[in-house]
Amino acid sequence: MTVRILLCDDHAVVRAGLLALLGSAPDIEVVGEAGSGEEAVAMAAKLKPDVVLMDLQLGSGIDGAEATRRITAARRTRGTRVHVLVLTTYDTDADVTRAIEAGATGYLLKAERPEELFAAIHSAAQGRTTLSPPVASRVMDRMRGAARPTLTDREQDILGQLARGLGNREIARALFISEATVKTHLGRIYAKLGVDTRAGAVAVAKEQRLLP
Repeated sequence: MTVRILLCDDHAVVRAGLLALLGSAPDIEVVGEAGSGEEAVAMAAKLKPDVVLMDLQLGSGIDGAEATRRITAARRTRGTRVHVLVLTTYDTDADVTRAIEAGATGYLLKAERPEELFAAIHSAAQGRTTLSPPVASRVMDRMRGAARPTLTDREQDILGQLARGLGNREIARALFISEATVKTHLGRIYAKLGVDTRAGAVAVAKEQRLLP
């Protein structure tokens, strides 16, 4: 059975590479390309592919997780069989959680080998879950109730200010410390939460109830 694919990535070069790669598989057909989340949602409704190959970071507009949520919501209401397979470079807890909660059937990293991608596409088309090994490990750790990270009082203070949307300079003024100190604490917070962005830190902190 040939699996019909819709590609969604905001980088034209990446889409071209995926198009060439998937074109080498006789049982996979790319029926469309989307450069944004909004475009992917519209094209998924129109083309009704078997699988949407979805990146997470899509520049301006909605991101891949929100696009996934809209596509899977439409699948439930319209009775279509479109599945979303996330293909991304991001594997933080926050990214994985948002994608899975949005309804993604699988979560694959772009570092995987082509044959792994082909297998994941066929699994997704049949509604079966495929996770890259690092992602699967994160999910298992969460299911086993991995201990929540322990933050110092100062890190809690900075995280709280971060959640309010304050920048480094504003946080420094609010807590009467230097910007350099704020940056140092942020680095430690990111490491403990397994993220590399401010938004990721806030998302994980909310998810693990680390905020007051």
